[in-house]
Amino acid sequence: MTIRRKRSTRAALGSLGRPSVAGRAEQELFWRAIATGLSIEGAALKAGVSEVIGSRLFRKAGGMPPSKFRPSAKPLSGRYLSFREREEIALLLVEGHSLREIGRRLGRDPSTISRELDRNASTHAGKMAYRATAAQWHADRSACRPKPTKLARNTALRTYVEDRLAGAVAAPSCARVRRPSRGKDRRWVKAWSPEQIAGRLPIDFPDDETMRISHEAIYQALYVQGRGALRRELATCLRTGRVLRVPRARSRKRSRGFVSPEIMISERPAEVADRAVPGHWEGDLILGAASSAIGTLVERTTRFTMLLHLPRLAGYGEGPRVDNGPSLSGHGAEAVRDAIARTIITLPEELRRSLTWDQGVEMAQHSRLRIDTGIQVYFCDPRSPWQRGTNENTNGLLRQYFPKGADLSIYDADEIAAVAAALNSRPRKTLGWKTPAEALDALLIPVKRKRTGVATTA
Repeated sequence: MTIRRKRSTRAALGSLGRPSVAGRAEQELFWRAIATGLSIEGAALKAGVSEVIGSRLFRKAGGMPPSKFRPSAKPLSGRYLSFREREEIALLLVEGHSLREIGRRLGRDPSTISRELDRNASTHAGKMAYRATAAQWHADRSACRPKPTKLARNTALRTYVEDRLAGAVAAPSCARVRRPSRGKDRRWVKAWSPEQIAGRLPIDFPDDETMRISHEAIYQALYVQGRGALRRELATCLRTGRVLRVPRARSRKRSRGFVSPEIMISERPAEVADRAVPGHWEGDLILGAASSAIGTLVERTTRFTMLLHLPRLAGYGEGPRVDNGPSLSGHGAEAVRDAIARTIITLPEELRRSLTWDQGVEMAQHSRLRIDTGIQVYFCDPRSPWQRGTNENTNGLLRQYFPKGADLSIYDADEIAAVAAALNSRPRKTLGWKTPAEALDALLIPVKRKRTGVATTA
């Protein structure tokens, strides 16, 4: 009797038409909030649903809003009742208006209102209850088409797509190749992108129109539940390896608040680009395992390199991480600022003109750095490492000494200085086979003579 009573209770609750997920209005508010760049928690709070339901909506849609909730979605045809009309119906019913009066006010036939109540209203304890959110959910559920996707219907097309997403890389001897395990092992695959697959199909099958599909359809088959004709694990074969898509507005909000237009690379003096005037530097961090890092500074004219020792601070790893607390990893904003100031202040003022960095949070205290050292800091555009080409090339050379995946915290200041000295003593083709140290010395000689008052000969 207890089990039967529970089942009848669930049936009664289900008859109210309450969906197991949010109604259309809540979903629309949720996806609009996601489109502005809010997190799942923030979007769920704004839509008035729980975080669990918000996470369920996000994962079910693969991280992207369904087409009917996108800003570019076409308006609903006037043939169907809209959510706003359903809200009006609910209000007018509460006020006691007849079906004909409701139809007259909405500009609809009374039979349309009658069918709407028969199909989408709910009953509880013998009484009719019409709610706009529940009615909209019933209408959306009824409008869903059980139409199988193209990949589900076309076996040859699905096999072609899967083979190019997950094909293993093979050596000329036809032996399969696997990357050595380091950290999280991820097998090597052919890694054709969905756009490459869609673009290649007309070349491989010029006369077969059934072998055509858009790259967006492939992405949806990977990410969106209900359209998953492809195995979900194939998403890890994509170059990003993501299991969910990232809303574009969320990635746009990653811009750093400490970066303003007047310190962007576009405002950097023109003399920096031609490398004729020394004293302009490029900087970055090379990262290692366990949140370790080493800072790099490269002078654009001479390619002279200085390395920043960034040891971990006291208390690192001794307890749980404190939210909004100081960074103890050694490459927080304060630690990087102090390391740059301590290193670059040893140079003459003529060699401290500008520093170009990417928009990493480690440079959040650039204003204090400019006050302490007198060097002007400029920032590259997002995702534009070529704007620090000299530094990127130097970081590649440094990987000979500090390989990727290594723990960089094991090196002390003397070892890092030894690596910098080794790099500065290597002849460079771009310097006419001089070393960076020799090129810098040639620039420092006139500066030293000027300070001592010794006249130079023509």
